Parts: sequence; structure tokens; C-alpha cells
Amino acid sequence: MEEREEEEREVELTPSGSLLDSKANQLEDELIQKLEDAFDNSSNQFNLHDIVRIASEYDPVDLAYAVTRLPAPERIVVYENLPDLNAKTIFMINTGSSTRAAIFRQINDQEIKSLIENMPPDEAVWILDDMSDRRFKRVMDLIDPKKAIRIIELQKHDRNSAGRLMTNEFFAFPLHTTIGEVAKQVRDNPGIDLTRYVFVLNEAGELIGYVPTRILFVNPHYIPLRQIMRPILHTVNADTSRDEVVDIVERYKIAALPVVDEKDHLLGIITYEDVVEAMEDIADNTIASIAGTAEDVSEQEPIMKRIIWRAPWLLVTLCASLVSVSAMTHFYGRTWFAFVPLFIPLITGMSGNVGIQCSTILVRWLATGELSYGSRREAITKEMIIGVLIGVIFGVLSAGFIFMLNYTGIHVLGESTLALVLMVGFGVFGACLTATTLGTLSPFFFARFGIDPAVASGPIVTACNDVLATLMFFLVARLIYSIVL
Repeated sequence: MEEREEEEREVELTPSGSLLDSKANQLEDELIQKLEDAFDNSSNQFNLHDIVRIASEYDPVDLAYAVTRLPAPERIVVYENLPDLNAKTIFMINTGSSTRAAIFRQINDQEIKSLIENMPPDEAVWILDDMSDRRFKRVMDLIDPKKAIRIIELQKHDRNSAGRLMTNEFFAFPLHTTIGEVAKQVRDNPGIDLTRYVFVLNEAGELIGYVPTRILFVNPHYIPLRQIMRPILHTVNADTSRDEVVDIVERYKIAALPVVDEKDHLLGIITYEDVVEAMEDIADNTIASIAGTAEDVSEQEPIMKRIIWRAPWLLVTLCASLVSVSAMTHFYGRTWFAFVPLFIPLITGMSGNVGIQCSTILVRWLATGELSYGSRREAITKEMIIGVLIGVIFGVLSAGFIFMLNYTGIHVLGESTLALVLMVGFGVFGACLTATTLGTLSPFFFARFGIDPAVASGPIVTACNDVLATLMFFLVARLIYSIVL
């Protein structure tokens, strides 16, 4: 039991440091500065000696991240001056798609073949996605047929599925295999990464258990795997979504998640490192959705392209704002409308923040799996209660503040203090209630139609929220003035 707990602790995610002052960011800034100095952009020349020195001194992973902030021709120069094939392979695996595409345009098929044969099939699939279909076929004809088959088998799966995350190179043995025989197979296959688990199959080839690799080191070589194996509790199939894989691995702290077919035959495994990369991709997509943009947050793209990515979402905001302006123009000149525009920033500010709080909390629960289908009704009820209470509290505070301004004579905002106080108090309450309803229901609405719920926190809902809250305020103001005056 203690050993199992220790294994689980080993694979837990560790919190990162400061987003701005982390050592990785400092190193990247330092490296970029050195690369920019080596590439003298003012004279369109570069110091080859300095570039070779930088490429040999720094880790290829750091170089892979740093070059994304350089122009494409300079990225290629850095790649070409890496010390050996292994460094180039690591560089290509860790850099961005735009860098890979630029490099592919400059190197021949034989060099690509060498790179692909030097990396695992699951990594090769993602690399090959960045080249044209015609060139992909040419490269497949050049590489080892066995490896080509493995790559093609992985490529047929959806990009956001377990089949794409898995590697189909792993160690699996019949249950009567001894530890000594396992060790020999591992030694004879140095190209296959040894994960934390060795898997055990029955006579029919079905997956029935696993053995942690360190258990192999502390037992005699003649012990068969069936005596030390542990049961498999969690598996997925190749069509399982990436989000579900992340949820399973994160919840149960699984170091290597098996991917099986309908007959429980082992197709591949998803390592914890693969899941971490998937989590990074999901986080990038979520951040972009919340921000209301399809912009790639990890790449330095051209300015016009980034504008095009953002424009559709901002167009929604523009249209919503024009609706509000049209409503204000329509009511302009009415007696009850005289002081309404003064309080619109208060209404939109309160409603916007209340709506974002509701939707963000629910999106987080949906994303992490904390909110099950059966508990959705309870979650909606609680959020609505919270929204009502917030509306009452802040409505009373706003009304009280307006009353004190008029009563003390600091700012006399109108002839009818009662009408103004009621208008502001009920306006804030109505805006908060409207925002809570929209912010609570929109994530489930988006999820129902297969749209990322994170969109609920973006400009679409924010814009709709501002319009509805403003119109609600107009309705309340007109009703109050018609009753009181």
C-alpha cells in the first residue's frame, strides 16, 4: 500500500512558479537576446560562429521554444547548426508547427526520413501533420516499413482522441514470462521507451494486468509475471476523447493508461507525459475561447493574421453595443430617461462581473469533471440563489449610496429622490439576476450542442449580457417612473 501511494505521489503535477519570473522564462529571454545579437538584423547578416556556439551550449528544447520568436529564415539557421541528429530530433518535437513547416521547406526527404526514424511513432505522427499529403507519402515510402505502418495506424485516429495520444510501442508479455525474459526483451529493444509499467496478457492476448518496472528490479529473475502483477482498473479505447483521457489520468494518477480494443487487446499506452502535453493544448484552447479568439496563444503570428482571428468575436460585441445605442437613441428625450445614461456603466459593470463569475465557475466544474449530469440542477439552483442574494445586497448598497448623495446635498441627481433610489436599486437587482441567469445557463447550452463551454465566458455571452442588462434597466426605470411620478 505504501509503495502504491509513493507511485501516485511520483506522478502528481507540481505547481509552477511565477508566470512572469520563472527560470524557464528568464532563460528563454536570455537565449532570445543572444540569438538576436548573433543575427544582426540591421545589416541582414549573422555571426555563424556565435550561432554554432549557442546551438551547442543550450538544450534543444530551450532553443525550440526560443526560435518561435525569430523570423522563419533565422529559425532554419539555428536548426541547421544543431550539433547532431538527436539534438535536431528533440528540437523538431518541441518546436511549433510554423517552425516545422518552415524547416520542412528547406530540407530534403532523406533528412526528414532520418528525423522520423529517430523518434517514437506517436511523436512522428504530430511532426508529419505539418507537411503536405504528397510529401508525407514520399517520406513514408523511404522509412522502415514497420515504423511506417505504426505511424499510419496512429494517424487514422482523430486528433483529439486517445488513439492519437497513445504510443503503439510498449512492452507486454504473457503472464508466464519470467522477469529474466522481460529484462532480455528490454535490452534487445533499446528503441522502445521503458515506461513505468510492463503489461501482462493472458493466453488469448487480452490485457489482464501490469507490473511496475521497479518491481522487476527487486525480485529474482526466475519469478513469473503472474506472481507479481497487479490488476488493470482503468482502460480507454482509441475513440475516447482527449478530455476524458486527461480526466481519468488526473483523477486516478495513472502513470501509463492502456488503450484497448473491444476484445481487450492492447493497442497502445498513453503516458503521463503525453497527458501533460494534452493538458497544455486544452489550456491553450480554453484560454483562447474565454478570451473570445481563435488565436494561437503560443505562437508569434503576423499582426494581420491575429487581427483576423479576433475580428469575428469582436464583431459580435460591436453588434450588441449598437443594439444598446439604438435603444438609448429610441428613448432619448423621454422624461424618465433623463438620468438613466448616468447609471449605465454601473449596470453593465455589475452585470458583466456577475455573469463572468457564474459562467467561469461552472465552466471550470464542467472541465474538471466535478459537475456530473445528476448534480447540474442543484448547481444551477445554488448559482441562481447566489445571484438573487448578490442582486439584493448590491442593489440596496447602490440605492443607499444614491440616497445619501441626494440627502446630504453632495450631488442632487434628481427632483424625485425616491424614484431615483428605486430605479437604481431595482435596476442593479434586475441586472444581476439577468446576468446570473445567462451566465448559469449558457455553459450548459453550449455543451448541449457540442460547443466548448469556455466560449460562454467570451465576448458572445458578455455582449449579450450587456445588452440584456441594459434593456432590463431601461424597463425598470420606465416602470418605476410611471408608478412613482
